[in-house]
Amino acid sequence: MSQHRAAGDRVTPGNAARKPGAGRHSAKHRVARRNTPSSTQIVGLTAALAAAAGAVGFSHSSLASPTQANTAVNLAALSLDTGQQLSGITTARIQARQLATRDSSRVQLADPTNAGKKQAAANKLATQRAVKLAATQTQTAKQANALKLAKAKADLAEKKARESATRCQIMLTGYHITATFGQGGSRWAHQHTGLDFAAPVGTKIGSVMKGVVIFADWAGPYGRQVQVRHEDGTVTWYNHMSKFSVSVGETVYAGDQVGAVGMTGNTTGPHLHFEVRPGGGDPIDPAPWLRNHCGLDPYTAG
Repeated sequence: MSQHRAAGDRVTPGNAARKPGAGRHSAKHRVARRNTPSSTQIVGLTAALAAAAGAVGFSHSSLASPTQANTAVNLAALSLDTGQQLSGITTARIQARQLATRDSSRVQLADPTNAGKKQAAANKLATQRAVKLAATQTQTAKQANALKLAKAKADLAEKKARESATRCQIMLTGYHITATFGQGGSRWAHQHTGLDFAAPVGTKIGSVMKGVVIFADWAGPYGRQVQVRHEDGTVTWYNHMSKFSVSVGETVYAGDQVGAVGMTGNTTGPHLHFEVRPGGGDPIDPAPWLRNHCGLDPYTAG
């Protein structure tokens, strides 16, 4: 039967003399045989696809680019007949092209040059951040140093003001005056020699000005007494105190505590008996002295 088909395919003088109907019949057989893929063609197609797949699979090593993979598929397609097989080849070509593109992307991702660029960009960003952080730290340090210097300057100014020999502060707060200088009465053997500041027991008593403690002891009718000599030689007395807060030889500044209000000595109630003795001599009226030397009015300051 195969010999009959082969003979029918060849054109011979004998075939040319055949009937027209027989020719058409033979043509139909030839068309049918051409449209039906033979086992040889199927094997060829399979081999071509395998070759294309292999070419694509090694596109990053054997083939330099997706174009070479497509070329392999095209060559495989040219070795086959046209017709229905064309759609299969086209499909294989598309698949091969996709695979080649994917492999090419992998090659780009694995490219050491690309990785180097990314690392360089990361290093640059890290350097920029480090520089910015260093600048911020420097600015913070400058601000902290400026604040420290300002505080030190303010503390020094406060210290100088506190230690100033001319600075004054009223001796206590929350008081009212119960006896004035030169006042007479049965409570004193002579006229009153100071100002009496009545306040609750334990109320803080401070030095009126900067000076040195020259006496801190019991003083008979004055009770517990502290004497402070100031830089101009004036001595101030603090009397009837319930306790001492300083010792002889100690330097005190305006407002520093020397004792507390009490009822020791000759007294009828808790108060501070305050005296001013220029040069350590006789007492003078404390009220004008406080106003003239300290700018303090004892009648309104408390």
